[in-house]
Amino acid sequence: MSDERSPSPGPDAGSGDASRGATAPVPVNNWNLPNALTTLRIVLVPLFGWLLLVDDGQDATYRVWAFVVFTLAILTDRIDGEIARARNLVTDFGKLMDPIADKALTGMAFIGLSIIGELWWWVTIVVLAREWGITLMRFWIIKYGVMPASRGGKIKTTLQAVALCGLILPLRDFEGSFWGPFGDLLWWASVVVMAAAVVVTVVTGFDYVREAIKLRREGQAAERAA
Repeated sequence: MSDERSPSPGPDAGSGDASRGATAPVPVNNWNLPNALTTLRIVLVPLFGWLLLVDDGQDATYRVWAFVVFTLAILTDRIDGEIARARNLVTDFGKLMDPIADKALTGMAFIGLSIIGELWWWVTIVVLAREWGITLMRFWIIKYGVMPASRGGKIKTTLQAVALCGLILPLRDFEGSFWGPFGDLLWWASVVVMAAAVVVTVVTGFDYVREAIKLRREGQAAERAA
């Protein structure tokens, strides 16, 4: 969910009618559809993890169902953002919990894929160290403001989602069949996308640290001036 939207000013905004005065923005209730979808995404994490890890990932049927649940959960991220932008349902809860829901879901995918041998552990460690490090940093500076997802962060999330989808599917189970070469091609394509995701993940991590330091300094300066 993005914070790029805010309630639009009314038709009288900016007018010189002092009798009406400035209209205070109406606070957005946390109980709304975008936040419900964010919560649903968190709830789907254990189900997805169980489906992925059944029989150490050797059961192709469960792997396909894990792919379905993961894909549906990822789609809720896009849907809740679109609804929030269209209806001006931006809340601090959404801006804070939306990235956490994403990290819980993708974190389960990274760890699960490493457990069943579909992804190198060093990739999982590097990515999760960055992801949860940034999440902890969000809490560290929350008194000065909520740091929303950046454009680069959204690109990172998309690359990770595409790569994870390809690796969750049992593509290499097609070996020896007519679909074998196609499965191998998709698996290698997923590996290439994952490599790009790792690079963007690390680069955007440094960007978030810089923005967090800036936000903290500005907040401290405002406190001293108050």
